[in-house]
Amino acid sequence: MTACVLETAVDDDTAPARPPAPAPAEAPALTIAADGSYAARLLPDHGGGLFTERWTLDGPEPYAVRLPGVRPEEPGSEVLPLADGRVLIRRRLEGRHALALLYPAGPVTGEQPAGSVGRERLRLLPPAPDGVTAYALAPGERSTELWRVHGGPAGPERVTEIPGHCSGGAWLDRDGHLLALDRTVDGRTKTITVQLRHGGGTSPLLRITEDSDDRLLLADPDSGLLLLRSNAPGHDRLGWGVLGSARPARFPGALLHGAGGAAAAAGTAPVPFAVQPGQTLLPEHCGVALRIDGPDGPRVGVWRPSEGRLRLLTAPRGWLAGTGLWTAEGELRLPYATADVPCGLGRMPLPATAPLLRPARVPRMAFRMISRRDLRAAAARASDTLPGAGTSPGTSSGAPPAGAAGPPPGEPAPPAGGGGGAPGAGDPSTGLSSGLAGSSPGGTPSVPRPVPLREMPAACPGTSG
Repeated sequence: MTACVLETAVDDDTAPARPPAPAPAEAPALTIAADGSYAARLLPDHGGGLFTERWTLDGPEPYAVRLPGVRPEEPGSEVLPLADGRVLIRRRLEGRHALALLYPAGPVTGEQPAGSVGRERLRLLPPAPDGVTAYALAPGERSTELWRVHGGPAGPERVTEIPGHCSGGAWLDRDGHLLALDRTVDGRTKTITVQLRHGGGTSPLLRITEDSDDRLLLADPDSGLLLLRSNAPGHDRLGWGVLGSARPARFPGALLHGAGGAAAAAGTAPVPFAVQPGQTLLPEHCGVALRIDGPDGPRVGVWRPSEGRLRLLTAPRGWLAGTGLWTAEGELRLPYATADVPCGLGRMPLPATAPLLRPARVPRMAFRMISRRDLRAAAARASDTLPGAGTSPGTSSGAPPAGAAGPPPGEPAPPAGGGGGAPGAGDPSTGLSSGLAGSSPGGTPSVPRPVPLREMPAACPGTSG
């Protein structure tokens, strides 16, 4: 299914001065693996409770497989798809959180225990880039623990303990070594980087001002594009920056809200959920997909830093709002589910708009008719400047004038017409006369040489362009 792009757009000049408050964070309707091959979600069961459903997205057509457990899943459980097709599930038990791997095993569901974490609260982080490792946050009263709950050498293990309350979670590299978290300390929220290869050491990532709340919403490891939310401009606004760049964060007016005020009426702000990968060193050309809630339901917004406007799309009916993925070629894929199509994937080709190239201007030549009288006058002036013009009829042009010294004794006389000029000037073998060889006023001939490109004129003299 392919949706159409509407003409509605919000430019920087037409955006209002103040956006609505950001929508509260909620669990995604569908969690997609890092490589886009699988997805998983929890659905209500007819007998009560929930069951796990796994989607396969990397085939010609998507399809879903039910993975019910021995007993229905409780509310508050979480699922995370892995790149090998298994689904990691977190279940809340008495004083701890149990982890297990679910997979299809014929007509039944296979289940492999994966350990437990003895903490009061535990939240799974977005899928790691390697598709195998899984991490979780265990918030406490004054600090937050980061756990590796799958992919370690011996079951779940604590990686580090970070002072303050941590939330969010975005991966900054393809190897899964740099994790960005939003940390709140003394009422201020700043984004930090956790270096998983160096024992969980932290360093600041977003610090726009000392008194601002800066949160990272989404990151693209290929281009370094960062989508953030901050109140540094005076109120909460959606902005963007580039990882490792010295340029400041920018807050375009096109991202204040969408649909020309529809999001403001609904009391929500756009929320980015997918970034186009594969745009190495081209963050301005990355496509960003945003969820925009309005009176008529959720819509999809597409924005690129280089375009400066927000395009609104018609989402497929039954779209699992806030979920989707980009391909490197610029195709946006939106999962949806209806009564007729329980597992669907809307495909929207949205390549980057190529900048218009300005065609090169061809110099315009001006022609005019020349009269015969002007031609005869020009020929007469040219004849006066020819070699030998103005000499007496009895004097040969090739002989030295009277009184001139001849050649030294024992040396041959110069050839006729040479006049002591450069070799080849006036020589019949070269086909060049002394008047066309390009001699300088001092008598020294000028030798033609190529002009370097940097010295060549950009346009013909007297023309525009």
